[in-house]
Amino acid sequence: MNKLYNLFLKRWMDIVLAVIAIFLLAPVFVLVAISIKLDSKGPVLFKQQRVGAENTFFTIFKFRTMYVETPKDMPTHLLDSPDAYITKVGQFLRKTSLDELPQLFNILAGSMSVIGPRPALHNQTDLIERRNEVGASVLKPGLSGLAQVMGRDTLSIEEKAKLDGLYSRKLSFRTDMRLIFSTIRRVIQRDGVQEGAN
Repeated sequence: MNKLYNLFLKRWMDIVLAVIAIFLLAPVFVLVAISIKLDSKGPVLFKQQRVGAENTFFTIFKFRTMYVETPKDMPTHLLDSPDAYITKVGQFLRKTSLDELPQLFNILAGSMSVIGPRPALHNQTDLIERRNEVGASVLKPGLSGLAQVMGRDTLSIEEKAKLDGLYSRKLSFRTDMRLIFSTIRRVIQRDGVQEGAN
């Protein structure tokens, strides 16, 4: 059942949930886009190469939360002074995770899933290698996942990979639904969000 779910049912669940979410959140997309343009110069969307299933690359979409002068390809939590790079609107978007909403279009395109390991940067080789070792690299990256629910930015690379591997072995409709509802609760509570190297 788990294999069937991963190959077929999970994809259909992703499409249905993404379409519903985009339709319901359309006014939010518009308001966020206007706010970003009024707040700072630069594009509304932030595009970046990330590692997808089977270690292939894809372009991820996010609402831009940083100034255009921000160093590229560096996780925010590793920046020494992240507040200096994050815009005023960006601070709100990151606190509420609204900056992740454009990834719903990544889900529709098939490069991401609603639930899965969070997409790594190409230079996060330690995380990529550990995911390969635990069998998590075969999965599409997710808008949220088990590691997100269990600690997000506060987890070590080892802990994230271990949880991603556990998810790959426990993959099921029931597991995904539980993680979706847990994600909503965590976002509201802002659990596990950490900005900066410290």
